Amino acid sequence: MYLDKQIPTIDLHGMDREYAIFKVKEFIRDCYQLGYRQLVIIHGRGQGILQQAVSKYLKTDKYVLKYKLDFMNPGCTLVELRVSLDKTG
Repeated sequence: MYLDKQIPTIDLHGMDREYAIFKVKEFIRDCYQLGYRQLVIIHGRGQGILQQAVSKYLKTDKYVLKYKLDFMNPGCTLVELRVSLDKTG
């Protein structure tokens, strides 16, 4: 489980869409600069509003190589960051 591996995690519970995306963008940039290659975004399940907003944003972030919902907990998105910003990832 990713919680055992000390993977950086951000919890978006209680945030609105705009603030959540602001925090995700900042979190991803910081993780990339610190050399992390995996991270977890906890958006919760609810009505799927934050999950949809996060997914939409991750498609456009230049640091994100790939992402997917955690199959064990669909309230979390697992993100893999690029090693470098060239096209080979």
